[in-house]
Amino acid sequence: MERKIKTSVTGFPAQDGAGVNLVRVLGHGTTSDFDPILMLDSFDSTNPDDYTAGFPMHPHRGIETVSYVYKGKMKHKDSLGFEDTVADGEVQWMTAGRGILHEEKLPASERLLGVQLWLNLPADKKMVPPEYRSIKNAEIKEIPFTDGYIRLLAGTYKEHKGFQSKYLPLNYYDITLNADAELTLDTAYEDSVMLFTLLSDVFVNGERVKEKTAVKLSEGDSVTVKAADKTAKVLFIGSTALHQPIAWGGPIVMNTKAELQQAFADLENGNFIQ
Repeated sequence: MERKIKTSVTGFPAQDGAGVNLVRVLGHGTTSDFDPILMLDSFDSTNPDDYTAGFPMHPHRGIETVSYVYKGKMKHKDSLGFEDTVADGEVQWMTAGRGILHEEKLPASERLLGVQLWLNLPADKKMVPPEYRSIKNAEIKEIPFTDGYIRLLAGTYKEHKGFQSKYLPLNYYDITLNADAELTLDTAYEDSVMLFTLLSDVFVNGERVKEKTAVKLSEGDSVTVKAADKTAKVLFIGSTALHQPIAWGGPIVMNTKAELQQAFADLENGNFIQ
């Protein structure tokens, strides 16, 4: 069965961190439809003043953050002692688990283009040890097809394997389609699948999707994506819906209000980092 668009969300201008201008696409109001993706922010600017303020040191618990920097750079520093930079096609994968502090700096570049996802952690994995991992270009397979190619950021695509998520399966592809080109992807029927149009418009099962739009797809075993009249970049994100309660406060996402209150109490009394 061919997947169709079930929900469509177009991003809107927002500001976060110390004054970073971005496009907020998914958030508090979309958690049920896009489960297990909690948040999606898109960055696209040729003006460094939009983003060089960065994101000063801040806490996270109960989630994983996955940042794809297609163009530009992101510098990471955290309470585990890791310092790292991803750039021009690389991925930053951080498991907050029971608690981490980190900062993200965005140095000036010709263009900053990419996205950050917040991936929910299952209830029994909320308090796993925190961890940081970068996925460099040498680890990312580029798989050609007629009139385009796929960059395998994480998970599997056909016989190809990329970085594997520890706690929740995630197939994450950056798909480039030449103008008017079409691609049909096979999917596991019950997977939770969404697409995000990073650059240019596409058609999904014949329905037009504007740039910087996230679409959640219905269940099915395939999806067909076709570029409009320009080369398009589409992010494919497939995982497993959790169907669990969400208690979300700022940078912390737990399952109950009591767990959320405990997280903030831990921050207050110095027990957040263990």
